[in-house]
Amino acid sequence: MYNGIGLTTPRGSGTNGYVVRNMSVLRTHETAIDRASAWDIAPPKHREPDVEILEHERKRKVEVKCLELQLELEEQEIEEDKIDEQVNGLRTKLLANLDAFDQNAKNLRPSDRHGIAMAKKEELSKMARALGTRRDYAEGEAFDREKQEEQKVRRMVEREERERQRDEERARMQAQKEKWEAERKERDRLRRREEAGGGRREKKR
Repeated sequence: MYNGIGLTTPRGSGTNGYVVRNMSVLRTHETAIDRASAWDIAPPKHREPDVEILEHERKRKVEVKCLELQLELEEQEIEEDKIDEQVNGLRTKLLANLDAFDQNAKNLRPSDRHGIAMAKKEELSKMARALGTRRDYAEGEAFDREKQEEQKVRRMVEREERERQRDEERARMQAQKEKWEAERKERDRLRRREEAGGGRREKKR
């Protein structure tokens, strides 16, 4: 009990004996304005991964690989110059291919928040490409008639602009084709004139 409220003993009640709020009760004071304002709430934003932290993590893994190789070579009692040469070669090779150190999302630790965020971002991008979702899509805009009318007008304007550009391109190609045809006819005429002039000179001889 707390301040005289509650059960003296939870035995046989099927509860833990604590006074808790009943979350199943509907709120009767909710108005139509509150329900309408619920659409104005922005959707939750996913945490953006920090690229610099991910880059630092990859480079740290490269140094770990280099240190493992250095310790292994030192145990084999190889000269320091050769050890440095092999370690530097491995470091150069690994730094040239840092993307190979991207872990699978299943192998990430719960504390690796930026890696998880990057995997989630790639997953959402892949799903958006599969569903053909626009990048500027906002949740709930399909029910906004004014928004749909604006998008319809914008698509009509864009379609007319594309058709106008296509017509201009066709006209330009037609003009270029006519120009080439006129040049070809002029070359053929000049060639026939030269051939006719050469034939007359042969007859005079």
